[in-house]
Amino acid sequence: MTSAIRRNFVTRAGILVSTVLLLAACAPGSDGGDDDDDSSGAEPTPSDVETNVADMGDITLTVWDQEVRGGQARQINQLNDAFMEAYPNITIERVSRSFDDLRKSLRLAITNEDAPDVVQANNSRSDMGAFVSAGLLRPLDPYAEAYGWTDRFPESIRAVSSYSEDGELFGEGNLYGLPQAGEIVGVWYNKAKLDQLGIQPPETLADFEAALAEAKQAGELPIQYGNLDQWPGIHEFGFMQNQFVDKEEISSLGFGVEGGSWTSEGNVQAANTLQDWVQKEYFTDGFNGLGYDPSWQQFAQGEGVFLISGTWLLADLEAALGDDLGFMLPPVGETGELTVTGGTGLPFAVTEAGENADAAAAYIDFITSSDAMQRTTEAGNLPVVDAGEQDVSGAQAEVFDAWATATSQDAVVPYLDWGTPNAYDLLAAGVQDVTGGEMNTDDFLGSLEEDYTEFTAGSAD
Repeated sequence: MTSAIRRNFVTRAGILVSTVLLLAACAPGSDGGDDDDDSSGAEPTPSDVETNVADMGDITLTVWDQEVRGGQARQINQLNDAFMEAYPNITIERVSRSFDDLRKSLRLAITNEDAPDVVQANNSRSDMGAFVSAGLLRPLDPYAEAYGWTDRFPESIRAVSSYSEDGELFGEGNLYGLPQAGEIVGVWYNKAKLDQLGIQPPETLADFEAALAEAKQAGELPIQYGNLDQWPGIHEFGFMQNQFVDKEEISSLGFGVEGGSWTSEGNVQAANTLQDWVQKEYFTDGFNGLGYDPSWQQFAQGEGVFLISGTWLLADLEAALGDDLGFMLPPVGETGELTVTGGTGLPFAVTEAGENADAAAAYIDFITSSDAMQRTTEAGNLPVVDAGEQDVSGAQAEVFDAWATATSQDAVVPYLDWGTPNAYDLLAAGVQDVTGGEMNTDDFLGSLEEDYTEFTAGSAD
């Protein structure tokens, strides 16, 4: 099972771009069925699923999402309006929160009597896995069969929103969500500043470090970075890890399966190099006290040569920087191979306590359809499927090309906080402490290793 998970995500990720999927139409189907009355406690079968939204009666569908930035908000608002226009009997009540605020409030929200119907839940064991274990999310397999999601989305996409019913196994079992966006963590850069410095976009770690040193010497801020929210530090360390640790080991750590070690030589090099960059003042002064949004907004205003972050910033950065915005994949480091952190955006899931499961599933089908992928592109974002079929230019074309390269070269590795139930908290606080001088690298990596070995040993029992 464990090796299959890694293969599905890494080896088969090229399907995302290279395969033309047979997608369902934007509007849900019209096959009739019984109303979604789950009072018996039994999960619905495909024959029980109601897909004719117009026959569901007047419904207020409550949706919690984290699509708060410009391009993301524009995309989801347009799709919500289109859904309500297609089905006037449905009113969408949207609650939007930042990623951090959503994580903090979601568990309480989905256990309330007035639980939202649809939520975006982080794929990690500490979030989606815990919700599945507690019986707070509804398995979507009957809807996947009814709407043809297994044809629309390759296994590599469905696997990272799948858990066993007890929440223990990640990557197989029941489907609990569908994403809209694909995403990778790479390097945004200011083309005008690179031109002024006479620097080409660096392709190797040695070239990247030389560019950072030159930018610093010229009085420029080498890397724009804000880590007050703590989660950006996970990506910063993942970027550094990609330079020194091979893909198989990162995948083992990221999926929480045996085969990796947080105290390996490569991880020690990554942590030490991160500290070295802090000491060389390559990052924003006071970065641990600067929020993520203010940080990327400063980059958008021309402050900083590079910004290590995800493709979800595409629409907002391009709107601000225009032709001066560039995007590149992480440089190739000591491993000699391209390695890129990424996967999917937060999947949309259906809560167990919500009263409108059929309408919720129809909504998810609508916002992840082929038409929705086109709208995603038009809003300046990266769709999780069909990216290779879209006509794009500028920085968006660079992002799409990077996505195609990363997936076709099997270079994508999972987010590190997916690994164990404690991984998010340990990484978020640990990176902040180790870069702030409050923890040494041995203690940082040691705490992760202890958690990882304990978890994998338990999983093997």
